Amino acid sequence: MNIFKAIFHSSLGKKYIMGLTGLALFGFVIGHMVGNLQIFMGQEKINAYAAMLKSVPKLLWVARIGLLVCVGLHIWAASQLVRENRAARPSRYEVNDPTVTTFASRTMIWSGLIVFAFIVYHLFDFTIAPEYTGHDAKDRHDVFKMIILGFSNPFSSIFYIIANGLLCIHLSHGVKSLFQSLGFSTGQFRGWFNRFAVLIAWVIFIGNTSIPAAVLLGFGKEVLK
Repeated sequence: MNIFKAIFHSSLGKKYIMGLTGLALFGFVIGHMVGNLQIFMGQEKINAYAAMLKSVPKLLWVARIGLLVCVGLHIWAASQLVRENRAARPSRYEVNDPTVTTFASRTMIWSGLIVFAFIVYHLFDFTIAPEYTGHDAKDRHDVFKMIILGFSNPFSSIFYIIANGLLCIHLSHGVKSLFQSLGFSTGQFRGWFNRFAVLIAWVIFIGNTSIPAAVLLGFGKEVLK
């Protein structure tokens, strides 16, 4: 009970919660992107990958629930820390100098909430209640066609691209903060780690958004004929 109280009721504990859940979510984002990019290797590859994941449904649902729990704890810890920081500065009339903070750091809470809403929407749209539930020649869920159909809708594609933009803005600051919390981003190495955080955010953004962009430009449309 004392450990639980120390973790969830102290600023340091909340920082650890935010850091650890952020690290887990960062790993998920990378894995999710690498898996999804297999769509460019063709219908057989992405359908086989999806079938492999679905071959262990209990583990898959544990991962999905764990993802949502991590997002919820991450947002909770962040909001609590923001509230505590504001309470520690009683004067609300001090001049806010935007030059000492970044856009990403100033919008962390809002981008986090929007990303959470996007994850819920994405789970329903492509996992829980997908629009297309057909099967391929090997009687596997035709994930390739499902993705092509989903991103053929300009609204879905644009929403996905915007949400990924917010995700990567969030990540760019989150990764910087993670390096600082671990004690890596200090002295002469700070610039390197900060640039790495921005670079990895761009890699994720380009990787994720390349799929809807390619579909809107005609990729995979032959399966719809």
